[in-house]
Amino acid sequence: MKIDAFATLDAVLRAGSLAGAALERNLTPSAVSMQMKQLETYLGQPLFDRSGQQVRPNALAHEVAALTRLTLHGLEGLRKERSITVEGVVRLGVIDSLLPMMLPPTLRHARQRHPDLQIRPVRGRSAGLTDAVKSGALDAALVARPPGGGSARLRWHTVARSPFVLVAPLSATETSLPALFREYEWIRYQRDTVTGALAARYVNAHVRTKRGSMEFDSVAAIVAMVSEGLGVSVLHVMDPRVYQAYPVRVIRLGRGAPVIDMALVSRKEDDDKRPLAALREAVAAALPKTLA
Repeated sequence: MKIDAFATLDAVLRAGSLAGAALERNLTPSAVSMQMKQLETYLGQPLFDRSGQQVRPNALAHEVAALTRLTLHGLEGLRKERSITVEGVVRLGVIDSLLPMMLPPTLRHARQRHPDLQIRPVRGRSAGLTDAVKSGALDAALVARPPGGGSARLRWHTVARSPFVLVAPLSATETSLPALFREYEWIRYQRDTVTGALAARYVNAHVRTKRGSMEFDSVAAIVAMVSEGLGVSVLHVMDPRVYQAYPVRVIRLGRGAPVIDMALVSRKEDDDKRPLAALREAVAAALPKTLA
């Protein structure tokens, strides 16, 4: 029985669901389910009540997690305290929407913790950066994960989920999506990107009449145009500081809004490489300051 299964059980109890644990542990829901069944086989008793629509942990699940939690935390602490020199070069791709918020704290943490490790950032789009990781031209990349989940040949570590919103000028008086699109031009996010394709699919499904010819692959540029009253847009904004520079009305799209996953993608065969592990650690350390 792998110790990871006990850590996954703890994540299930914290998150309240198998899906939540999958997101936290960077696993698929089916992998989480399989680990839980392996634990049940090992213990010879069920850990969950599966009689209803939702799988609910039983008393034994909480007891097992309580017994193993302290041990797991202790082992993690010992692992982190080991004095291991990490050196080398990591070629990291980063998309524009994550550059200002993720790259500086990631680099700072890596330099403080691993001064002999060099992270060389490369700017690009999600599709191109992902292909570069797959071919070996990059070691890892911070990208938007494709709606279908992305290549199964790669390792996807989800770092954040970002729902799309509607941004409109501060002077706009309408509140509904169709009314705003009747009043203003549509400023698109570039359609050959993951973000642009998701936004276009949503708008085309909810708005009949659309007009506008402006199209950009920069969130800041689009929000700046909207702030000047030149149109409206549907997009996801990872860094809320852009609203301080360019004030706009931000309208939530509700339950049906598209959601995009931001992920650190790498090759599965590189999982055990120390420089890549140090990079994942630096990215995780950057998250509380940027995405909390």
